[in-house]
Amino acid sequence: MEHFTYFILILPIVSFLYSSVGHGGASGYLALMALFSFPNELMKQTSLILNLFVAGIAFYQYYKGGHFKFKSFMWFAIGSIPSAYIGGAINIEPDLYKKVLGVLLIFAVLRILFKPSYNSQTKTIIPYQAIIFGILIGFFSGLIGIGGGIILTPLLLLMNWSSMKEAATISALFIWVNSAAALLGQFSIGSSFPTTILPMIAVALVGGFIGSYYGSKKWSNKKLEYFLIVVLAAASFKLLLL
Repeated sequence: MEHFTYFILILPIVSFLYSSVGHGGASGYLALMALFSFPNELMKQTSLILNLFVAGIAFYQYYKGGHFKFKSFMWFAIGSIPSAYIGGAINIEPDLYKKVLGVLLIFAVLRILFKPSYNSQTKTIIPYQAIIFGILIGFFSGLIGIGGGIILTPLLLLMNWSSMKEAATISALFIWVNSAAALLGQFSIGSSFPTTILPMIAVALVGGFIGSYYGSKKWSNKKLEYFLIVVLAAASFKLLLL
């Protein structure tokens, strides 16, 4: 594969940026693989495998910081896990879904940029709403090959259901379980591990560990919101243009 060395050098930067806000980085990995002309049949499972490792370390770091609310996570996961498996088992070219998601992410970026000043008083999540959102996010995430954090995190913030660091922790575990479910769906239709995955996992973990450490322990909620805006804008660019 051409320029694989350059890909490996850029990969930890992507995982650093995404893990700092509790994300696994699948949308960034997909963009990077598209730029470096990875075979289409390898991209989905590769992004999901990297998601498992980076989101896992991000969750661990944020969990240690005391930012996890299990009940908030649980309602979304109940809906998302089975639907992510179904989405992961479907191999189609989901261009329409990518474009719709890209436009929604632009809206989320603008809403976060121009929302009122940060409010520490959050609202209680309504279980049936979270389950419905989980079903929708899980299915489209599995279909595209992402964990769903780029959708869930802005949703939690815009609905005022959590603080930035709580949203990052919930999203990290949400990404992990959805990626695992979607990957099982991929394996159920005969997909296999890419042969180049081991060095990719190693360098992605380095970036993921450093990014999640600073995000969970060193940076403020407001700084993380700015990082989130960068991540969402980059993901939107990838979905709409690549």
